[in-house]
Amino acid sequence: MFTIYHWIFLAGFAICLISCLVQFFKVILSGLPKDFSHPLGKTLPAIFYSFTGAMSPTKKETAYLHLPTYTAGIIFHIGTFWGLFYLIVLFFNIQLPEWLGYSSTVLLIISAICGLSILIKRRIVSKLRNLSNPDDYISNILVTGFQILLAVTILNNQILTVLLIYSTVLFLYLPIGKLRHTIYFFTSRIHLGFFYGWRGVWPIRKHNT
Repeated sequence: MFTIYHWIFLAGFAICLISCLVQFFKVILSGLPKDFSHPLGKTLPAIFYSFTGAMSPTKKETAYLHLPTYTAGIIFHIGTFWGLFYLIVLFFNIQLPEWLGYSSTVLLIISAICGLSILIKRRIVSKLRNLSNPDDYISNILVTGFQILLAVTILNNQILTVLLIYSTVLFLYLPIGKLRHTIYFFTSRIHLGFFYGWRGVWPIRKHNT
């Protein structure tokens, strides 16, 4: 049975979803960038590569030079997406096997630890600290807190109301803060693929030596 907190959560989620869709389609409808140079390659394979091979840590300097942070980031994102799935499970009171609940709790705790490690590194490494702004910290804290609270709620469903209120705040913040990169990730990868595909740089081809 839905409570007032369920409806508040749904309202917050609806506002978040509508705002994200407006921003997403605003970028999509603006079209691909116009490039007046002569094309040297194909853009569609490059866009596909942008979402696949180009995401490999061996192809990203910021990744292979900082593999522990890259790995922590991957786990942090996996925990977030799994957390959103489990939030739906709790919201609709879907009964899942007990072992899945315990496994999800372990995953969320590990993921939250990764999030905290990224937050601490941002604070103690001077280069990262100088590049950071309050939104960087708020976004991390909101998501990490969500994962911790969700893990506790899985074990104790009595605090579901607290989770719903917290998640509502998270969803309302998502479209206006750094978390909206969940929208622009896709459009930015498309534009990157177009840019490097047009120039024949992507996908990277193996040359015989």
